[in-house]
Amino acid sequence: MEVYQSDFNSEIKGDGSPLTLADQASSDIIQKHLAKTDIPITEEETTKADFNIRKTWKASWCVDPLDGTKEFIKRNGEFAVSIALIDYDAPIFGVIASPVKQELLFGGKSLGVFICSFEDFCDATKWTEIKPSLQVNMPLRMLVSRSHPSDVGDAFHHKLQEKFPEIINTSKGSALKFFDLALGKADVYPRFAPTMEWDIAAGQAILEALGGGVFDASTGMSLRYNKQDLTNPFFIAQTAGFMQSML
Repeated sequence: MEVYQSDFNSEIKGDGSPLTLADQASSDIIQKHLAKTDIPITEEETTKADFNIRKTWKASWCVDPLDGTKEFIKRNGEFAVSIALIDYDAPIFGVIASPVKQELLFGGKSLGVFICSFEDFCDATKWTEIKPSLQVNMPLRMLVSRSHPSDVGDAFHHKLQEKFPEIINTSKGSALKFFDLALGKADVYPRFAPTMEWDIAAGQAILEALGGGVFDASTGMSLRYNKQDLTNPFFIAQTAGFMQSML
């Protein structure tokens, strides 16, 4: 937030994505603290271990120190920090932080899902537990990427309209979309454009703990992690209510 509120500069990385001092500072801080766990880390801004090494990991962290750098640069507040714990190839715990709103969304199947302010994190009595819900919004509420608003997939949209004639699309940047899904403010988030494992892992752990999930748009299988190629397939993130409504 110190960088966000300053007159910062950005540069373009080799993959064409932007980078700021905030990405680098957040990465340094997270790396320092997660190193204490002795669990290896796969992170956007650091060198990735070779797959021959990664495939031997029983557990690993999957980290995006600043998800939504484009939104950070635009100063629209729609950026997040995402950290997930991976068990072999499945996300079992996730935390997503909104620096602007000073809120944390976190949890997993063995813990439950909670939301709290940064200030209240050290006092578990002030956490608000989010319970699974089988409700769906009417009209249906679909999230789309702020930076890639057209990447919904025409076939998927048409299929949805057969069941839900009225659909409200909401554009939002970064993993903050998972706040809306977890809180029942949105029902589904389809993504038919490239993303990386660290973009989605924390959100998937949280959604699965609430009875939803993130599924490969082609196979219908849950997304897997610590793959040889760290790029995600096209996916559909769904709440439990949306999944129930599509049966």
